Amino acid sequence: MSVSLVIVTAILCFLSVDVIGFRAVALILLLVVSLNAILFDIYPVMVSALLSALIWNFFFIPPILTFHIGSPEDALMFLMYFVIASINAVLTYKIREYDKRQRDEEERANAIKLYNTLLNSLSHELRTPIATIIGAIDTINDSGNKLTDANKKELYSEIETAGTRLNRQVENLLSMSRLEAGFIKPKKDWCDINELIFTAIKSNKEDLLNHSIVFVPDETLPLFKLDIGLLEQVIHNIVHNALLHTPQGSVIKIKVENAANFCGIIISDNGRGFPADKIDAVFNKFYRLNNSIGGTGLGLSIVKGFTEAMNGTILLENKSKGGAKFTVRIPAETTTIEDYGNQ
Repeated sequence: MSVSLVIVTAILCFLSVDVIGFRAVALILLLVVSLNAILFDIYPVMVSALLSALIWNFFFIPPILTFHIGSPEDALMFLMYFVIASINAVLTYKIREYDKRQRDEEERANAIKLYNTLLNSLSHELRTPIATIIGAIDTINDSGNKLTDANKKELYSEIETAGTRLNRQVENLLSMSRLEAGFIKPKKDWCDINELIFTAIKSNKEDLLNHSIVFVPDETLPLFKLDIGLLEQVIHNIVHNALLHTPQGSVIKIKVENAANFCGIIISDNGRGFPADKIDAVFNKFYRLNNSIGGTGLGLSIVKGFTEAMNGTILLENKSKGGAKFTVRIPAETTTIEDYGNQ
C-alpha cells in the first residue's frame, strides 16, 4: 500500500512536472513518505523511501529515463533527498512507536488503578458480611441455651442479610467477568413482567426499611419474550443503586411501558439525582460517586452491559423536580395470555 501511494503520486507529478518543476516533485514525494511513516510499519516505509528516490532520479532529474545525473548539484540533491527521506521515515516511525508505548503504559496504569479500586472495595464489601456471619455464629455457639428465641431469630436474620449481601457481590463479579469474556447470550422466554419486577423488588428487601417502592402492576400488559434473568438483574441493580444513594424516606417508582415490539421500564426516585457532568461516567466499571457509601462500582456497569446484550438501550437523566430516572427499553415479542395458552 505504501508503494502504491508513491507510484500514484509519481504518476500525477509526471503529468504536471512541466508546471511544478522536478525539484518540487521531491518535496511532494517526501511528503508521501512522511505520511507512509505515520500509517505503516518501518520496512514498507523504507522501501517506499528508496523507491521514491529512484523514481525521482529516473523520471524527473535531467536527463530523464536514466539513472545518470547530469550535474553535481542534482546528484547532491538526490543524495540529500534519500538521506532526508530515510531519516524522516525512521524518526516518524519511532515517534509513533513512542506514542503507542506511552498509551499502553497509561492503559496499564489505569487498569492497575481500577483493579486496586476493586480490591479495596472488595476488601470492605466482602469483609463486612463475612465478619457479620462469623460474629453471629460465634454468638450462637458461645451462648448456647442462654439465647432466647427472639435473640436467635435476630442473629439468623443478620446471617441471612449478610449472606445475601455477600452473594450479591459475588454475582456482580461473575456477571462482569461474563460480560468481559463475551459469554452473555440472551435466552429468551415468555414472562409476566409484573411478576419479574416483584421478584426484583423482593431481592432488595433487606435495604427497604428506610425507603418505599411504588409499583402498580398493569394487568393489561401482554407477555414479553426476553431473557428473564438478565432483565431481573438489570431492575435489581437499578433499584439497589437507588436504595443506596437516595436519602432515607425516598420513594422509588417503577413503571412499565408497552411500545410496539419493545418492553420499556422506567425506574425513578425523588433523591438528589446525579451531577450532570457525571451521568455518562456512572456506567463505567468501578465508578462510584460517593466512596463513603460503599459498593464495588459494578452495579450500573452490569446494568448497561446486560441491557446492551439484549440489544436494548438505557437512558439516565435527572428529573426536573429532583431525582434520577432510568429508562430501559428492550426489544421483545409480545403475546396475550390467551394466545400463549393456545400455543
